[in-house]
Parts: sequence; structure tokens; C-alpha cells
Amino acid sequence: MRTHTLAITSVAACTALLGIGGTAVAAGSSPAPSPSAKHHTGDGAKSLCKRAPKIDKRLTKALHRLQGNAEVRGSVARLEKRVASAKAAGHNEIETFLSHKLAHRKSMIPTLQQRQKDLAKVAAWCRTQHSTTSS
Repeated sequence: MRTHTLAITSVAACTALLGIGGTAVAAGSSPAPSPSAKHHTGDGAKSLCKRAPKIDKRLTKALHRLQGNAEVRGSVARLEKRVASAKAAGHNEIETFLSHKLAHRKSMIPTLQQRQKDLAKVAAWCRTQHSTTSS
């Protein structure tokens, strides 16, 4: 009998606590923003401005590798040489595979160059924002 009473009071206490806690959480889940609070745009501008130099280094490194000579691993020239070797050896399947890979690799160059141009504009914007916020 004592165990039964203890179980009932425990359930009642938990229900009461959850009821009170639940309404407190529900009431506090969407507080009204204060007029002086900074409005976040959600576009990640601050983070992107912080990462821009590292992104630029990665883009430069990737373009340097892609535009390298036949001795540079990952370069278009080296892959062109491999395609020519496969064709000369009569390995049609290998040539087809490498040709598709080469086409993709060549298409990456203009994309990365455009990203570099866009990133330069972002970096310039970040510099103007940094100078206006520090005043």
C-alpha cells in the first residue's frame, strides 16, 4: 500500500512540475526582440569576411594546380597527357573515362576564376564594413 501511495504522489509531483515547466518554456520560447537589439541578416557576412583570406588562398592554390604543366599532379596538362597515352595504347575505355574527367577539370577553371573575382568584391565590401563599424 505504501509503495502504491508513493508512486501516485511521485506521478502527481512530476505532472505538476512538467506542467509548470512546460508553460514557462512555452512562454519564454519567443521573447519579443528589444528595439536596441542588432538585427542579424542571416547571410553569414561576418563569418565570410573572416574566412575570405583562407578561401582566396585555396582558390589560388587550386587554379595554380589546374593550370600547371604536365609535371604537376592534378593539372589539366597532365591529364591531357594521360588521355593521349591511353589513346596511343588503344585503351578505349580508359581514354573515355579520362576524357570525361578532363572535360570536368577544364570546366572547373572558369568557375574558380569567377569565384576569385566574386571573392575580391566580397573582400572589398568587408573592408568598407569593417571601417564603418569601428568608428
